[in-house]
Amino acid sequence: MKKDFLSLLDLGQGELNDLFELADELKLGNHFKPLEGKVVALIFQKPSLRTRVSFEIGIHQLGGYPVFLPHESVGIGSRESAADAGRLLSRYSQMVIARVFEHNVLLELAENASIPVVNALSDLSHPCQVLADMYTLRQHGKLRPGVKVVFVGDGNNIVNSWLEMSMLYPMHFVLAAPAGYGPDPKILQQAMAAGRSRIEIVEDPMAAAHDADVLYTDVWTSMGQEEEQVARKKAFAGYQVDFRLLGEADRDCVVMHCLPAHRGEEISADVLDGKHSIVFDQAENRLHVQKALLARMIDNRALVGAPLQYMETGELPLFSS
Repeated sequence: MKKDFLSLLDLGQGELNDLFELADELKLGNHFKPLEGKVVALIFQKPSLRTRVSFEIGIHQLGGYPVFLPHESVGIGSRESAADAGRLLSRYSQMVIARVFEHNVLLELAENASIPVVNALSDLSHPCQVLADMYTLRQHGKLRPGVKVVFVGDGNNIVNSWLEMSMLYPMHFVLAAPAGYGPDPKILQQAMAAGRSRIEIVEDPMAAAHDADVLYTDVWTSMGQEEEQVARKKAFAGYQVDFRLLGEADRDCVVMHCLPAHRGEEISADVLDGKHSIVFDQAENRLHVQKALLARMIDNRALVGAPLQYMETGELPLFSS
């Protein structure tokens, strides 16, 4: 039975650690080839740097062959229905990775595909980014139960995925956003009802940042929201992550941003490029975590320890019995 990755809730609570341990091993070398002889289709409606490059390189390093399908060539959801694309690509390839505007396009694609579908970003969520974020916090010794993660800015797809993560890992998650710019109400309600984490939605960024272990931000205007740019810039004035806000956080606080960044808007240049920033570690870790995810998705019995054993013996122990 195929397994899609459309949301962080497609992972079990016990899978995070296994995924991160596999990512640790995959960082050590590129000899492990669980995608050998397999084709992975990448449907991208949106422009991309980190997502496209990290997936294409990762697929290649795992032995697979990536086929990039830009929106102007496919026209998924307009020229070609997502349902038909899912059926067709299931006959050509072994996996689909999709970066789309509307989440419903992703759902339709997955419903009609007989192969695994990965959410590489939608307007609702960005699970691969938050997986890499958690892995980065682990790398920097910040991942512990109750870690205080403060997101300053728009309650966007990144925030929705952090709320989903709060149902898998116990944390204190705070969103500081102006009224009217909160997260998806259904995801927020679900996360609060789960009761696994402490969740707060506030308007005052200075109060939110008090004793924060992590300060996180993103652009105020995402792709597809260009007509709202003037209104958003006005609404988010005062929500910049700068040294004044950083001064309210824990002295060892780390600063995160999923990139691309607009220095001087949602984050000051001196903070983004300063000693508290782990932004480019986040970006690099997209590669390692996504490789681990793809290795497990091609068969969800993929073993932790397989890359190391392969490098030692030359055999490929991908599957458990």
